[in-house]
Amino acid sequence: MPGDEACAPAATTATTAPSAPTATSALARAEQFIWLTARVLEQRRFAFHFLGGDADPVDAALGAYLGGDGGYGHALDPDLRGPLSHPLHTAHALRVLDGLGRCAGQRIERLCSHLARVSTPDGALPATAPASGGYPAAPYHPLQDDPPGDLLATGPVVGILHRNRVWHAWLFRATDFCWDRVENLRHWNPYEVQGAVAFLDGVPDRSRAAAAADRLGRLVRDDHLVVLDPARRDAYPTVPGGEPDEHLYPYDFARRPESLARGWFTDAELYGSLRFLAGLQQPDGGWPVHRGAWAPGSSLERRPIATLEALLTLRAYGRLAGPSLPGPAAPR
Repeated sequence: MPGDEACAPAATTATTAPSAPTATSALARAEQFIWLTARVLEQRRFAFHFLGGDADPVDAALGAYLGGDGGYGHALDPDLRGPLSHPLHTAHALRVLDGLGRCAGQRIERLCSHLARVSTPDGALPATAPASGGYPAAPYHPLQDDPPGDLLATGPVVGILHRNRVWHAWLFRATDFCWDRVENLRHWNPYEVQGAVAFLDGVPDRSRAAAAADRLGRLVRDDHLVVLDPARRDAYPTVPGGEPDEHLYPYDFARRPESLARGWFTDAELYGSLRFLAGLQQPDGGWPVHRGAWAPGSSLERRPIATLEALLTLRAYGRLAGPSLPGPAAPR
């Protein structure tokens, strides 16, 4: 593919320092960062995905965030603090379980029943639970007494459940909500696009999904919601309401080669963004978080998550050396 050669590690000699870390050294440095800074959950996930670790310890670590109502809380998503079971926590939990190949069984049935109880009248999930209980949350996740349905929360949950062939009555209306948003919304936030892609990558109607993805991809490019040239990123608008350097790149939408969003970008655009992603690794071995820092604990906990996501994306495209271990199933 075009751009592959430029993604290869730079050659070095005994007297010349490398201009960028090799894939192997990048993984080793990231491992040190994970052991030094990450929560138990991210440590277990790293061991599973990159060190040949077992899935059970990941599952056990995730279980610590499970609430009595069947949902997930306790700051599983670090931007929502406290014990409440917010829908964004559910989306995070399902991504973890999807990576383990464990989106099935009574736990998922109970989770779907919980989602049915917390859904809005149109069958969607709000980003946050209606009752905040006074627990803190990031300013970009405003807490409301009657929050509306949100594609950012609903799309990933519905997409993952469909991809894993989960059937529950709640999914029917939630799926209709996602289709309506994806096919009729005209003004998009880049993070909503991520939710739409997660939905389209898992929903069973593949021909309809492909058509919707094609329309959405044209909109993303026409509205400059993605930075196609990282060297000129200052020329692109930032995420509305975000930080001065908050942009999304092709790899933010097409996390894996199987994603429908992969077709939105040329090889040069995609692999250029992957080179940029690899170059974002910091001297301490971790990747940065570009969303606003609002609480010390949230900022510390988000970086290992961002690091894992970067490593998984780079490896999915063959940009990172490492063993071939289980990962999320390809969309059907």
